[in-house]
Amino acid sequence: MSQIFDFFFETYKERETYLIVLEAIAFVFGILSVWYAKNENVLVYPIGLVATTITVYLFLYDELMGDMMMNFYYSIMSVYGWWNWSRKKKNKYVVPISRTNTKEKLIGLLLFLLTIIVTYCVYKAYGTEINSSNYIDIFTSGIFFTAMWFMAHKKLENWTLWIVADLITVPLYAYRGWGMFSLQYLIFTILAIQGYLAWKKRLDNNHQTV
Repeated sequence: MSQIFDFFFETYKERETYLIVLEAIAFVFGILSVWYAKNENVLVYPIGLVATTITVYLFLYDELMGDMMMNFYYSIMSVYGWWNWSRKKKNKYVVPISRTNTKEKLIGLLLFLLTIIVTYCVYKAYGTEINSSNYIDIFTSGIFFTAMWFMAHKKLENWTLWIVADLITVPLYAYRGWGMFSLQYLIFTILAIQGYLAWKKRLDNNHQTV
């Protein structure tokens, strides 16, 4: 047990206190935001904004440009998603849970590829040396960006993308010394699986009542 604890938290011994506090706050708010998303609660967005704004600063501080870009995009999409989820017509929410159609899948693919290209260019422009972990970061950024777009439109497939990218991110962040974020993404994976099952159940129930 002590070896596991050391693996996740050893690097914090030399980290500045205020950075650890910020990461802890982002950790808690990040988990809360996914829990609210699982329950189709619009609070996912204001709660998530706290986590993503802090995380943008932390990753910029460590020059992890792909992760920084990802969370900056989360912040923007949180504002859009907050508005989109809150829209009502005749006291009924306008955006229901649904599956992606062919057009939306193509948009998702284009968004994925565009994100990879932009993230790579940001690394180059910032002058950061790109190693193997950065390439993984660039790849997962594309998945995360697309997942966030799908979630803003309440597409069931957003959870599938979250699960895949979260599973990749757990060891990636552990390798980089982000113990709390690594643990956070492990919890994200569990919540994403629960979110997929919960949304699918709601979607199936809606089809039965139509």
